Amino acid sequence: MRRMICSAAVVLVLAAPAGQGQSLVDHPRVRAALELLQAWLDAQRAYEQMPGLSMAVVHDQQLLWSGGYGYADPERGIPATGTTIYSICSISKLFTSIAVLQLRDQGRLRLDDPLEKHLAWLDIKKTYAAQGPATVGGILTHSSGLPRESDYPYWNAPDFPFPSPEQIREKLKEQETLYPADTYYQYSNLGLTLAGELVAELSHQRYADYVAQHILVPLHLADTQPRMPEEQRGARLARGYSALTREGKREPLPFFQANGITPAAGFSSTVEDLGKFASWQFRLLEKGGEEILAANTLREMHRIHWIEPDWKTAYGLGFMVWGEGDKTFVGHGGSCPGYRSHLLIQPKDKIATVFMTNASGVDAKAYAAVAYAIVAPAILEALDSTKSPRTTNPLFRKYSGTYRDFPWGGETAVLLYEDGLAAVDFPTDDPVGGITRLKHVGGDRFRRVRKDGALGETVDFEVDAGGNVRRLKWHSVYQEKIR
Repeated sequence: MRRMICSAAVVLVLAAPAGQGQSLVDHPRVRAALELLQAWLDAQRAYEQMPGLSMAVVHDQQLLWSGGYGYADPERGIPATGTTIYSICSISKLFTSIAVLQLRDQGRLRLDDPLEKHLAWLDIKKTYAAQGPATVGGILTHSSGLPRESDYPYWNAPDFPFPSPEQIREKLKEQETLYPADTYYQYSNLGLTLAGELVAELSHQRYADYVAQHILVPLHLADTQPRMPEEQRGARLARGYSALTREGKREPLPFFQANGITPAAGFSSTVEDLGKFASWQFRLLEKGGEEILAANTLREMHRIHWIEPDWKTAYGLGFMVWGEGDKTFVGHGGSCPGYRSHLLIQPKDKIATVFMTNASGVDAKAYAAVAYAIVAPAILEALDSTKSPRTTNPLFRKYSGTYRDFPWGGETAVLLYEDGLAAVDFPTDDPVGGITRLKHVGGDRFRRVRKDGALGETVDFEVDAGGNVRRLKWHSVYQEKIR
């Protein structure tokens, strides 16, 4: 039996005008979607035994919701919130790529420049020299032919010994290119580390100083840094944990700094800060002009510049690019010792979801994608002035909550939905597909709404003398209300 684990949660909702004076988060459809998202995250955190997680949902310039479940530091009882700081690992590459494009727009480099033009010390063995050099554009699209890593075991426990910039340079003498340039996709932390070296070389500043001055400070990303803030250990910085062991446990992992690998994997941030980062992109793409970067340059970064022959792996300039149905998404994920994160951006809809957890082995991209699947249809419907929202009777609120489904499953969440209720079984990887609508037919009785709109079996809620719902009865099976 898998037991429901209660979690501490802190939620922040910012409302903003969405037509006719109504706030977008006050729209019944959006409110129901956010409630489903929160209930799903709370349950999934428990069933996947993540110490903690945080998430944010953004539409255009609005932070619609952010919150946390579980603990940033379980041993100290510090709850996860929307302002908890996590390692964002490879999402760091987006900031490095923006810095490179800033320098490109200033005329200090070209994307087709060989790396050696600007990094004279770069003496990696060129196994396929006759087929052309690795270029600036190649490292931003992971098609440079460089190996994945600097040849140090920095992803190994227990100490994760990330090398210094000097050690990385020295080790290059012993490494060689993996593929001919511009031939294959090979994700490369070494490549983006060298991109950071380009920034330092051409700006005549320390990499961290350049990124802070030209990106983080202008965008007011006060909680985003090219380092792990050691001073926040035991406070706002989440403590990282391992993937699940066979015994179903997660082990605490030691603190680390990415050191010389920082341009590729060393940043820390919060879901709210990355939400601001997404809002900047929506703003720039809509208004045009320039805000730390030219709008057309950001569009260029979002476009596919490299795609594998199987059409399954595509990259922009620094940005991952992928499609689902008729939608194109951009963003990036991150995986460092004890942390998983993902930033998902849908530029056309101006919707972004951000997920972070202090647990390895979690599919962060899947969490961001499910969050988008839950909230995007609701947001777009709320913004459609031709559609009138279906309002749920507020008296149905007493039925909402979580009902124990042992031994057949984990639990059933009952939520306000459209003009009635919705029931969803947790845990689930597809909460949207798992929605069962319930229509009120009188008293404390509802009926399941079939896919064809016809009414199915009854669902009865039992209420005590004080008006409190104690359990539900479905197919003659009782489920006790646990909260």
